[in-house]
Amino acid sequence: MVVPYLLIFFIFVVYPVGYGLWLARHPDSYERLLADPIFYRTLANTLFFLVVGINIKMVIALMLSGFFVQKRWWISIISVIFILPWALPSIPTILSVRFMLNPEWGVINTKIFELTGADGPNWLNEPFLALCLAITMHIWKSLPFWTLILVAARLSIPLEQYEAASVDGATNWQKFRFITWPSMKTIYLTSTILSMIWTLGDFNSVYLLTGGGPADMTHVLATLGIRYLRLDQVDLAMASIVVALPFVLPLVFFMMKRLSK
Repeated sequence: MVVPYLLIFFIFVVYPVGYGLWLARHPDSYERLLADPIFYRTLANTLFFLVVGINIKMVIALMLSGFFVQKRWWISIISVIFILPWALPSIPTILSVRFMLNPEWGVINTKIFELTGADGPNWLNEPFLALCLAITMHIWKSLPFWTLILVAARLSIPLEQYEAASVDGATNWQKFRFITWPSMKTIYLTSTILSMIWTLGDFNSVYLLTGGGPADMTHVLATLGIRYLRLDQVDLAMASIVVALPFVLPLVFFMMKRLSK
């Protein structure tokens, strides 16, 4: 009874991981990877993506969770619309945004020309702007999921605490500071760490929107391997994945240590 599960684990987990590590076993691969200036730009992009994108996303999710716990009939309708970006497939939604940002015939620049008579910017041809748009795409896609997680955390707080605080004359800020945040900070921190782990592997937001361009300046670690595969450098592609482990493993260890408590 155990053998089929062991075979599945070996075929789909042990073998692919082991084969990837075997391809990236040569020290020469890492020397050439470190000699590539695109690699250092990719590291900077990845850190910027994590620090800026995740913090903005989680803060907005925290604020929106307070909005969606209100008991009003029209909030249920808004919540259904709000969750659509997360529920819809990534490929058509992100590619549709890429078409909208086209500098020649995209709907955004077309509207800018109609309103101002001036040509709109080339959105995806400036590296920093393109990376910021990829971060915005990531936030838009994953924000509903984390908002729902924090909504569930808010709903677990007993209403009696808020009622007692209201009787004592507490303001909304005091209720958040002394009731909501102490009750939610553990799930908020855990969600932030888990989001960092998932974001390190977020391939779609960058690759589908910018393709790593212009001039390979918006790659993150999740997409850098594709660049080397297109250059027929499989060993560098695997090495670029291996070097991401020092980022991932401490996050996994810290998260599991918190969950074990």
